[in-house]
Amino acid sequence: MHKSRLATVVIDCQTRELDEAARFWSSALGRNAKSLADPADANYRELPGPPEDVKVLVQAVEHQSRVHLDIESNDIEAEVKRLESLGAKRVAQVKSWWIMRAPTGQHFCVVPPQRPDFDTEANVWGSNG
Repeated sequence: MHKSRLATVVIDCQTRELDEAARFWSSALGRNAKSLADPADANYRELPGPPEDVKVLVQAVEHQSRVHLDIESNDIEAEVKRLESLGAKRVAQVKSWWIMRAPTGQHFCVVPPQRPDFDTEANVWGSNG
């Protein structure tokens, strides 16, 4: 048995000016932009909202700009297998998470828990998915 749920909307920006992109999205969404604490996350800016809201990140990327979703799970491998049983495909593993492709072509990620209320609010999946 494992848990998962929608964690984050990631706004992928093909840009070398991440702070400018974050300023735009900050103003557009009414959320202040901030850098993440970990220096290894320099390609991200967070647009924090209330803790119960889905997280919003702005990310500098090399590929074409787009928006993708992150699904958080306390058992990444079990969640990836559950999603594969629904037709998703693994694209690449990055650090501790997987980039996946939905049957309809959209990319999304399966990541470790991101939000503080994960344990109490996430969907619970049995051995049958």
